[in-house]
Amino acid sequence: MNRKRNEGVMIMGQSKIPKATAKRLPLYYRYLINLNNQGKTRVSSQELSKAVKVDSATIRRDFSYFGALGKKGYGYNVEYLLGFFRKTLDQDELTEVALIGVGNLGTAFLKYNFTRNNNTEIVIAFDSDEKKVGTKIGGVPIYHIDELEERLENINVAILTVPDTVSQQITDQLVAKGVTGILNFTPARITVPKNVRVHHIDLSIELQSLAYFLKHYPLDDE
Repeated sequence: MNRKRNEGVMIMGQSKIPKATAKRLPLYYRYLINLNNQGKTRVSSQELSKAVKVDSATIRRDFSYFGALGKKGYGYNVEYLLGFFRKTLDQDELTEVALIGVGNLGTAFLKYNFTRNNNTEIVIAFDSDEKKVGTKIGGVPIYHIDELEERLENINVAILTVPDTVSQQITDQLVAKGVTGILNFTPARITVPKNVRVHHIDLSIELQSLAYFLKHYPLDDE
């Protein structure tokens, strides 16, 4: 699938898809898998809305970017939607991932290893702890961080869970090895070339935000 990035949009094939819509597609896909496993054949935008917590108007607008996916008064064919989004999201292709940093969070990733998402898999990990180097967690081999440039081959995506003091150095090595997507769990805001996408996930900020909303924006007011 041909993707190009632009201001606020992602181009899939010839259609311009807003980034906000693109971020919601995996959410829709996951729920459709559940519906299909339950044997359900069709679903309405209202049902989807209740399940994924996205208003039905937004769902219909998101789907409209891909043409006529459903029929008014009928809803959406679950099997058809599932196949469509599987192809759109490249779910038939395995994305191999490298994990950099096997601390508590990294270990949790290795044990979980996206078991509910069979198209994404951590296949290699790196750490500086000699007690972990040479072992496996969840079947994934762990190598010394000094071997990164030697061992990392043909992998485009990496998860970064290292101390922020070395995050930029490790990032530079990843970029040099051809990594173009980084999921950054460090507090540091790493710098990358324009052809590399970084998603920053700071759990402490998310928890602070949650606590603030609980205090100042009661659910009854929403």
